[in-house]
Amino acid sequence: MLVSVKTCNYFFLYFAAEVTRRSSLELNDLAYKGRHWHERCFKCTKCSRSLVEKPFAAKDELLLCTECYSNEYSSKCFHCQKTIMPGSRKMEFKGSSWHESCFVCQYCQQPLGTKPLITKDNENYCVPCFEKQFAHRCYSCKKVITSGGVAYHDQPWHKECFVCAGCKTQLSGQRFVSKDEYPYCVDCFSKFYAKKCTACKKPITALGGAKFVSFEECQWHEECFNCARCSVSLVGQGFLTKQDAVLCHECGSS
Repeated sequence: MLVSVKTCNYFFLYFAAEVTRRSSLELNDLAYKGRHWHERCFKCTKCSRSLVEKPFAAKDELLLCTECYSNEYSSKCFHCQKTIMPGSRKMEFKGSSWHESCFVCQYCQQPLGTKPLITKDNENYCVPCFEKQFAHRCYSCKKVITSGGVAYHDQPWHKECFVCAGCKTQLSGQRFVSKDEYPYCVDCFSKFYAKKCTACKKPITALGGAKFVSFEECQWHEECFNCARCSVSLVGQGFLTKQDAVLCHECGSS
């Protein structure tokens, strides 16, 4: 299935430029978003390292260095399992996250970005590589079958390409007959190839397990193989012939 990838830029980093410094005779005052710190107090809540002139992250009014923030809150890349650092770009797909550089086609290793992709066995592929490696190609038109399709003689076909060799009607979901490796709809097969019943003159197709009787050069539908005079069924019975007619023993002897 073709999907697209949602990209997410998330920026929790704040740099020293956003922190204002106010000097007095005895101390340096650092201000950030209306809050103030002594310079010696402006440090990471977790590891206590100084954040002066360094990038940091703010979480629930707590200040954290980038390393502590990443360890606590950042996503892990599905591919390399390393932390996706705050401020970097991450790719999200099916509930997992990737570094942008890790989100690549399994075959050609080119970045997938927001391009359409196809997933197979938990691996992601760009569409051209997936088609090259895995997709079936229609036996008729040789183009890739992206969805659906039918199988005939162990070969894949687009539904719209699987047509009657005679009238070109689509045969997907329809009854058809195979002749010399080609599929035919019932009407075309009956018209071109089916033998005609000696009695009713209609085609004998044998579709659906229909039975027929053959004698010399003549064929009958089983239900049509009856005595020409009394109409009794002759299937499994002895019979006599008179020109093109078949007769039961009683009618043939009278």
